[in-house]
Amino acid sequence: MSSGINSSMDRLPKCGANFSALTPVTFLKRAAQSYANRISIIYGRTQFTWSQTYERCCRLASSLRSLNIGKNDVVSVLAPNVPAMYEMHFAVPMAGAVFNTINTRLDAKNIATILRHSEAKILFVDYQFVELASDALQLLSDSAKSPVLDSSIPLIIDIEDLNTPKGIRLGEIEYEQLVRNGHPLYVPPELEDEWDPITLNYTSGTTSAPKGVVYSHRGAYLSTLSLILGWEMGTHPVYLWSLPMFHCNGWTFTWGVAARGGTNVCIRNTTAEEMYSNIALHKVTHMCCAPIVFNILLQAKPSERRRIDYPVQILTGGAPPPAPLLEKIERLGFHVVHAYGLTEATGPALVCEWQKEWNMLPSEAQAGLKARQGISVLSLADVDIKDLETMKSVQRDGKSLGEIVLRGSSIMKGYFKDDEANSKAFRDGWFLTGDVGVIHPDGYLEIKDRSKDVIISGGENISSVEVETALYKHPMVVEAAVVAMPHPFWGETPCAFVVTKKNPTVEVSEAEIISFCRENLSRYMVPKKVVFLDELPKSATNKIQKVQLRARAKTFAVSSEKESNKKTNKVNSQSPVAYKDHEPQLLHHQQPVFAMSRL
Repeated sequence: MSSGINSSMDRLPKCGANFSALTPVTFLKRAAQSYANRISIIYGRTQFTWSQTYERCCRLASSLRSLNIGKNDVVSVLAPNVPAMYEMHFAVPMAGAVFNTINTRLDAKNIATILRHSEAKILFVDYQFVELASDALQLLSDSAKSPVLDSSIPLIIDIEDLNTPKGIRLGEIEYEQLVRNGHPLYVPPELEDEWDPITLNYTSGTTSAPKGVVYSHRGAYLSTLSLILGWEMGTHPVYLWSLPMFHCNGWTFTWGVAARGGTNVCIRNTTAEEMYSNIALHKVTHMCCAPIVFNILLQAKPSERRRIDYPVQILTGGAPPPAPLLEKIERLGFHVVHAYGLTEATGPALVCEWQKEWNMLPSEAQAGLKARQGISVLSLADVDIKDLETMKSVQRDGKSLGEIVLRGSSIMKGYFKDDEANSKAFRDGWFLTGDVGVIHPDGYLEIKDRSKDVIISGGENISSVEVETALYKHPMVVEAAVVAMPHPFWGETPCAFVVTKKNPTVEVSEAEIISFCRENLSRYMVPKKVVFLDELPKSATNKIQKVQLRARAKTFAVSSEKESNKKTNKVNSQSPVAYKDHEPQLLHHQQPVFAMSRL
């Protein structure tokens, strides 16, 4: 009898009526149908409705197809949070291609490496980054001449500003021209397999070589739903783009705002004045950011501030927010939810979901609870902390340390062209994050340290290995070790410990080492303090004992007085951090910072 029932169950039809591949692209068509006349994008004087955004994306996808862009082709972009950046999150996959957003903080060398590794067919370049892109393309062109490397130069498409066109061109085609030339009734090819790639995001992680993280349509779809549910984002939100869209595709809110029929408020620069004015003018309800943006908001000049008469929801990640900082920002009218994540988990993987009984606690205790990393988002099947030697779970006592491991549909497909990294990242059905933490008795996770030497500055990862490699290029440096040093504005910043050659006629200064690093590294990676030692502390096996160096570096910090004035006025390129002319003065100050992973 049971076999007959099973047979009947097996014969139920699976067809187009009851099954379709999951993809976040469907959110756009739904928004255009259900919220046709609602404002979809606001960017200065420019506004679009959802029906207009859908048509623009169809036109762009059509033009991409006419340029022979198809399945699995990579389309890259170097741009801040402008409407074009948002539209491409739909248009590129609508053309069947894979979208690659490049971190605008990177230097030309890293950008060239990404373009080469991804084999990008097209590179969209915002006018603000023409010089950076030009330098990267020159490096790519030079490498293409090598008989060892088979590298092609992508087609360049310029993005001018919609409000104030600059006329600065790197290529022969401009973005709006592509939109105009495309067919408004373009029908995207049907997605056959939801496991197909939708985006490619690069993270340097803990090594100097960038790693390409591939998201599937299914993973992006489920992550988007998971986060708008977990954050309790209702219909018609007004979302301020203070988080760079190049970070994990805006933590999937590029697609999520469409799913909720909301309004995207795009800003080119994450300054206090732009954020406050847009919050007040457009009645912003939601925004995401690294905790460094809290400092920008808190340190705003009186003339830049606007009164906030309603709670603005903030989802924060990239670095654990100190409890006192949470208290200060919430006094201004913001309600903060803390998330933990990494690029490999499609953005946030844990959210510190609030428990109503916590409302009875003092504000200081509430802030301490809110600073924890929390519980898994809905798209994860499970999260745990394990002893990697035995792969057994640690005790849920808030004290036993282990590595955070994840599994579920929101975990990446894998690292692009990197079988070795994939074999290390996946073990026994789990993804290993590389972060060390504890689980409290209530099931909430808290990060305590990191298993690898990642330095997280303003929500961005810095590879200590990459900085050390640059230091070793200096002719006078014999040994080098780089660790995190506390910073009251950025959270962490690199501190270099070096041993130089013994030469009585040549004396190397801290300024010289820092200047040398500026010539060999992206600006945000440059050490802000250099300590000269006769020898580095080493273990019995001759390994550098960074634990000792970290302890010493924790007694250093960087004064933010001069810097904060600058960063509050202008933060470069849409990221919640600024990068140029980062020259603060040193002082003694201890502010322990626990690392978030690669969000």
